[in-house]
Amino acid sequence: MASSSPALLFPSTSSSSSPSSARVEAVVLFNICDSYVRRPDQADRVIGTLLGALLPDGTVHVRNSYVVPHNESADQVAIDIEYHHNMYASHQKVNPKEVIVGWFSTGFGVSGGSTLIHDFYSREVQNPIHLTVDTGFTRGEASIKAYISSNLSLGDRHLAAQFQEIPLDLRMIEAEKAGFEILKSTMVEKLPNDLEGMESSMEKLYILIDEIYKYVDDVVEGRVAPDHKIGRFISESVASMPKLSPAAFDKLFNDKIQDNLALVYLSSITRTQISIAEKLNTAAQVL
Repeated sequence: MASSSPALLFPSTSSSSSPSSARVEAVVLFNICDSYVRRPDQADRVIGTLLGALLPDGTVHVRNSYVVPHNESADQVAIDIEYHHNMYASHQKVNPKEVIVGWFSTGFGVSGGSTLIHDFYSREVQNPIHLTVDTGFTRGEASIKAYISSNLSLGDRHLAAQFQEIPLDLRMIEAEKAGFEILKSTMVEKLPNDLEGMESSMEKLYILIDEIYKYVDDVVEGRVAPDHKIGRFISESVASMPKLSPAAFDKLFNDKIQDNLALVYLSSITRTQISIAEKLNTAAQVL
């Protein structure tokens, strides 16, 4: 373990190349939440390394992450640097295009120890970002924010570092959104089954379609100025839909439902057979 002394001074970095925004894949958030659940009992939070790439437009695309063991107290932070380097070397063998772009921590906002950890990652990569995930639901939800650090100077003398929040874009497909909504809830009675998940997705789809209808009507009536990007996106979305008659769609949908029901039935039979086999095996051992 390597210790960082309690200081707020940071090495000078070039502000012109600082990231302008961050884009985070859903798998990164799930990894962070999983690492928080599996943390040691005495640990208040977990930290780790963010992997990804810096895009030409200044956006940091975070694609992966891994936990780094650490200990921290009120006046110092100790990071397992050797573990961090070994994990990074292993990731480089699998995907050399993913490089260190910053670090993450659980908890709400930036704490005093965060400045020391950021100092370490500033030596690993230029202008790292800091991603925070509030797994403690401080304000009733899982707040997720991204920060960059800038130097506070007095003349030619650098005094300290200031964290500034940057725009954050969470990239998720529909299935990932359903899981993330459950993670954001402070209390969940039960996980939704496939039909409940489909029903929830369809309700959200109806809402989005209504919003699109309203936007198109407002543009046609002249109440809203047209946006060519939105128009092209709507056109591409409509064009990507297969042209099926209502009868053909109903047949395709019903066939899919029948296949799913057959799988559920076969799974139920398999579970029943396994349960009977276990009971017969137990009875044979007793006799």
